Amino acid sequence: MIPQELRTVFMGTPDFALDTLRGLIEAGVQMVGVYTQPDRPKGRGKKLAPPPVKELALQHEIPVFQPQKLRDPAAVEELKALAPDLIVVVAYGQILPQAVLDIPQYGCINVHASLLPKYRGAAPINKAIIDGETETGVTTMLMDVGLDTGDMLIKRSLSIGPDETAGQLHDRLALLGREAMDETLRQLCAGTLKPLKQDDSETCYAAMMKKEDGLIDWDLSAGQIHNLVRGLDPWPAAYTSLDGNTLKIGQTAVESGEAEAGTVVRADDEGVCVACGEGVLRLGELQLPGKRKMQAADFLRGHTLPCGTKLGS
Repeated sequence: MIPQELRTVFMGTPDFALDTLRGLIEAGVQMVGVYTQPDRPKGRGKKLAPPPVKELALQHEIPVFQPQKLRDPAAVEELKALAPDLIVVVAYGQILPQAVLDIPQYGCINVHASLLPKYRGAAPINKAIIDGETETGVTTMLMDVGLDTGDMLIKRSLSIGPDETAGQLHDRLALLGREAMDETLRQLCAGTLKPLKQDDSETCYAAMMKKEDGLIDWDLSAGQIHNLVRGLDPWPAAYTSLDGNTLKIGQTAVESGEAEAGTVVRADDEGVCVACGEGVLRLGELQLPGKRKMQAADFLRGHTLPCGTKLGS
């Protein structure tokens, strides 16, 4: 069991943080507050919507705090008044200043979705897939003022499937993060944690994804583009152009073949096959602006793609 006597503040915002927060709640940890990002406009109506972490906290009647900037002196004093022994952080979305890191006697412990020191930064899940990694995991670390540079505590790893998307991997890592935090807190209270410094020479940075990162370069190999497509699924999505329109791509597979890069070499119910710098990529899912995602067979009923059609030009 996770020790219940620690006065704990949780800081997190998106879906990825929910499993760890649920773990703390279900273990009966003394949750004295949850910090999350302010409500943001969402959807076509741009109505303010609460972050997922806020919704879960309110369901369990945990006080919620949403400062615009955690580094503001008033926000720091408000946090101090909660007198937390420990702060648990999962994808909060703000950098914790030293004034906050100094508050809890047991420090601020973060769950990061990579095997540190590799893939520090905002998009480690996407970047691991795009880079063709076959293994990743989560790391709990004792936070410092750097970006994911704190001493490592517990690591848990898993294999990445050859066709696994960022969305699928996200969900598995969220569960793994809960397990890693559970073990971290057990060892913290048992006095058996052994913090390990990161080797900065082994790190690489995973910057936040932008929509333009999804633009497909057909001169790359089919394998590289396949990794890009699944690494950006569900967001921001890989895309090319067709007759001047943006064409989003999903559910790809690598095949053999050779032709001018970006050229359609086959289009049937099994998919739209496009030549790459090396090999051929079969596109199983396509989406034009304002339309729903379609399987290739459905897409081709309304759009002809004869051999020789050039994508991305």
